[in-house]
Amino acid sequence: MSSAAEEEGLDLFQEPADFYEPAKEATFATHQLLCGKEVTVRLVGHNPLWGHHLWNAGRTTSTYLEQHAAELVKGKTILELGAGAGLPSLVCALNGATRVVVTDYPDAELIENLQYNIDHCELLPTPASIAAEGYLWGATVKDIIQHLPNMDETFDVLILADLLFNHSEHAKLIKSIQLTLKRSPSSRAYVFFTPYRPWLLAKDLAFFDLAREAGFAVEKTFEKIMDKVMFEDDPGDELLRRTVYGYELSWAI
Repeated sequence: MSSAAEEEGLDLFQEPADFYEPAKEATFATHQLLCGKEVTVRLVGHNPLWGHHLWNAGRTTSTYLEQHAAELVKGKTILELGAGAGLPSLVCALNGATRVVVTDYPDAELIENLQYNIDHCELLPTPASIAAEGYLWGATVKDIIQHLPNMDETFDVLILADLLFNHSEHAKLIKSIQLTLKRSPSSRAYVFFTPYRPWLLAKDLAFFDLAREAGFAVEKTFEKIMDKVMFEDDPGDELLRRTVYGYELSWAI
C-alpha cells in the first residue's frame, strides 16, 4: 500500500460498500385450486437455475393434474424433476398421492426453499406424504428411491414442467426418466412447456425425438393459450410465448 493511501486510511484490497448487488429477497406467489382455496409458495430471490419464477407450465400442470386427480394422482407415487417452488408436487400431495418426491438441482437454497413450501403449506395433511430431495439429472437415483415405501420400486408418475429450454440437458433428463418411471402400461411422464424462445422451438421439440429413441411412446395431450406472456419485453412470436403444450411419455409396448 502506498504511503499516500496509508495516510488517507484506505485499504486498496477492500471493495467499496456498494460493490456487490444486495441479495434479492424471496417473493411469494399464489395458485388457486379448483375448490377455491389457495396454495402459496415461496420463490427464491434469484437463482441462475430460474427457481425464482413460478412458470406457466407449473401452474397449468398443477391444474391439469388436479382436474384428473382421480385417475392420475390418487394412490400414485409421483416424482417431480426441476421443480422450482414445487407447486405441482404440492397439488398432488393434496389430492391423494401415496408418495410425492419433489426434486431440483442439489443447491442448498433451492432444496431449503422446497422444504419451506412443504412445511408452510397449511392445506397438507399431517404427516405429509411429500419429501424434498436434491437431484442431478442423469445421476444415480438412490437418494430419490429411498423415499418410496418399497425401495425396489420406481414412480407411477413423473412431472417435468418448463424444463425443455435447457437443450444441453435433454439426454440427462431422458436418462432420469428411464431410471425412475415404473415399467407399467399405466405409468406416465407429463412434460409441459412453453417455447419462451420461439425461434428455438425445434430444439425444444427435439427432446421428444430423443424420448422415442430411448423407448418411449410420445403423445401430445394438452394445449392452452395463457391470457398474457410471462415476459412482455421478450422477442419472438407472442402467441407461442403464451402457449403451454403438454405431452405424455409412456413406455412403448
